[in-house]
Amino acid sequence: MERRNAMATAIIGVGQIGSGLARDLVRGGERVVLAARDQSHADALASELGDRATAAPVREAIADADVVVLAIWLDQCRALMPQIADLLEGKVVVDPSNPIGFDDKGQVHRTLPEGTSAGSVVAGLLPNGAQFVKAFGSLGAASLANDANRSPRRAVLFYATDDDGAADTTERLITAAGFDPVKVGGIKDAGRIEVPGGDLHQNGGLNGRLLDVDQARAAVASA
Repeated sequence: MERRNAMATAIIGVGQIGSGLARDLVRGGERVVLAARDQSHADALASELGDRATAAPVREAIADADVVVLAIWLDQCRALMPQIADLLEGKVVVDPSNPIGFDDKGQVHRTLPEGTSAGSVVAGLLPNGAQFVKAFGSLGAASLANDANRSPRRAVLFYATDDDGAADTTERLITAAGFDPVKVGGIKDAGRIEVPGGDLHQNGGLNGRLLDVDQARAAVASA
């Protein structure tokens, strides 16, 4: 029996990153299935995006997709994983999160020790058989939403993975979203595309800049 949303990307969380990515992917011809803690938000975004977008509860969204983007905070991912891990084997699991939080005064702080990336934490939570990718988080939410299909040269979205099959899938999705993909390495390199501290994050070492492919490859090599 064919899955209802074969070749779909599940986006779990429809905040700034999740909603921006959903819009980019739909414009690029991809199918998305959306889920959120408040399901009415996912329903509303799916309605806005049209026929290539649907909304479903979290477990149903994951079951109906080939790629799962966890567009949620790192702490939320930790809490959610025991509820969804049994569905992730054989799927490409994408983590755009950053190890940041806010104190009681609203100030940003790092939530993990130096040298520990959010990507390594999420990868360690996954079941055997899941294919992990760090992606869709190397740009700020505004650029992810507004700088797709930049002319004359597209902006780059960096990614990191140890899995060649997941790399192929991620490059297809990044391209469909309107950006050029550049790999920075494996999971051990995920911190380079996270904030705080990542030299290849737009709001970290790149000081707000967008890079084209040539600039991005040079930046990767200059570590």
